Amino acid sequence: MTDGNLVGTIDVAELMFYAFVLFFIALVFYLRREDRREGYPLEDELSGRVETVGGPLHTASTKTFHLPHGKGTVDAPLPRTEGREPVDIAAKRIFRAGGAPYAPTGNPLADGIGPAAWAERSRWPDLDAEGRPRIVPMGTESGITVAKEDADPRGMIVKGADGEVAGAVSDLWVDRAEHVIRYLEIATTAGPKVLAPMPMSIVKGKKGEVHIDALNADQFAAAPQLGTPGEITRYEEERVAAYFGGGYLYATPERQEPIV
Repeated sequence: MTDGNLVGTIDVAELMFYAFVLFFIALVFYLRREDRREGYPLEDELSGRVETVGGPLHTASTKTFHLPHGKGTVDAPLPRTEGREPVDIAAKRIFRAGGAPYAPTGNPLADGIGPAAWAERSRWPDLDAEGRPRIVPMGTESGITVAKEDADPRGMIVKGADGEVAGAVSDLWVDRAEHVIRYLEIATTAGPKVLAPMPMSIVKGKKGEVHIDALNADQFAAAPQLGTPGEITRYEEERVAAYFGGGYLYATPERQEPIV
């Protein structure tokens, strides 16, 4: 054996090439099956007909994922009857065609239409590495304070997009893991306390005021409420962000008009 071949005309380099090709084909099959865990099977948006394409490349086997901190397990993908999210929304198509926009038929901020839509996230708080609620009111967290050189929004009045007073900041909700402000707790002029996302807020001056142009002042009080005082779940975070984010389109009729 002087020519370097293992069997016939097959040498080591050729054998490794064949092994790589087989591995790559198997990897493609594996990845294409794994990405079917969320968002599949596809449904026709007009008829609701479920995609009928099957086979080994289009079907993922069910896996069980164990959640940390004793939060149970999650199976994916779910059977079609269990995994399908409800699609009944308070809106109607402007015209009957695939990709046609929806026009709200009620209050889009509360109904979750367009930019005010939310995902059905878990009904427990986001947790830090130690299993504690990650986002908490600063009033209950003695280890986190506002830097002296920065403005402390607590006590400042809050104005909406219409320039009217929506309420005053009563507390700050901070992220224990990253030591940043996530939400402003606002005591509204109508009575209830609500949370507003800090990234949508502008603090003007150390003794100034807070501007949140996502909503008009009279819309703040209808923001989603928390189920448990001093605690915000992932689902409630989704709802708060959706309500205020949707205001950039739905707070006033003028915002829904095209910009020329």
